[in-house]
Amino acid sequence: MQRRRFFAVVSGLLTVVAACGSNLPVQAAERMTVQQAANASTPQQSLLPLYKRAAEETDVDWALLAAIDRYAELMKTKQAREASPYYGFAFEPAAWAGVDNPDWSDVNPSTIRLFGGLGRDGNGDGLALPWDPADRIPVLAAWIDELSGEDDAQVAVWDLFQDPVAMDRINAFQTLFLKYGLYPKGYCFPVSKRFNYTVKHTFGAGRSWGGRRIHEGVDIFASYGTPVLACTYGYVELLGWNRYGGWRVGIRDVNNVYYYYAHLSSYAKGLKRGDVVEPGQVIGYVGSSGYGPPGTSGKFPPHLHFGMYRDTGRGEWAFSPSALLAQWERLPQHIKYPGSSR
Repeated sequence: MQRRRFFAVVSGLLTVVAACGSNLPVQAAERMTVQQAANASTPQQSLLPLYKRAAEETDVDWALLAAIDRYAELMKTKQAREASPYYGFAFEPAAWAGVDNPDWSDVNPSTIRLFGGLGRDGNGDGLALPWDPADRIPVLAAWIDELSGEDDAQVAVWDLFQDPVAMDRINAFQTLFLKYGLYPKGYCFPVSKRFNYTVKHTFGAGRSWGGRRIHEGVDIFASYGTPVLACTYGYVELLGWNRYGGWRVGIRDVNNVYYYYAHLSSYAKGLKRGDVVEPGQVIGYVGSSGYGPPGTSGKFPPHLHFGMYRDTGRGEWAFSPSALLAQWERLPQHIKYPGSSR
């Protein structure tokens, strides 16, 4: 119980220490090692054996460890990336070395243990390096396992980020990793090419309904009822009515890119928030809904408004999907209708 309380105290200190700007410079020789970690060209796939080994040593799912690392990496601000220029979740120096340790850049496992730090030597090289995944990942797994206790691991995830958005995305990433792996491959044009359609590349054009704004997407004009398809592997983050977009769906992939489909006439049968989707899966049908209260339709010709957004950790911004759409338009489509086997 005492150990559990200690972990909880350290968890709270992470936020406090970060707010105080406590990242201390590492020694020159160590800084080169950090830079080597930052420059490593190996993708997260190379960390899979470490995730699975840590999972075997604890009760923590390997996919949860990978999801925490992926989310933390994608959401790093410029300042955070400069302080921790290596892949994944970064422990605060005070938590790693020990709150009472006079040297928060300490990498000696013995003195770290003496001061109650979380750091450990995971690969037998005599050093506890917070940027070495062989050291960092086992510590992350042990910390989550300790904080969770008899409770669900989500308790520990909340202590790490204290953000409901982070909780939702990490849970979704975990589900996607378990089903499709760390880097699921495949994309699809967002409407069925078996139907007639016309793409209007109007990203950035002015819009006036509901106030002056810019058009944050591309319009794909097609007949009512044309199947609208998921472009990638992802999860349904949003589904419902919006006075601008009408009936719309928002899907987020494992790289934190958000795909926005608007003005639908209806959704695919059974589709709901939290569902995992695949490229080519029918998620809805082209319509002309929007520009008014729920149910408003017909104020413009039927089309799909398709937008893409990237979350950088400091905000979510739209970017033109035109180049990607041109690539996906050349790919073959394997359409998965509701109720079909996958």
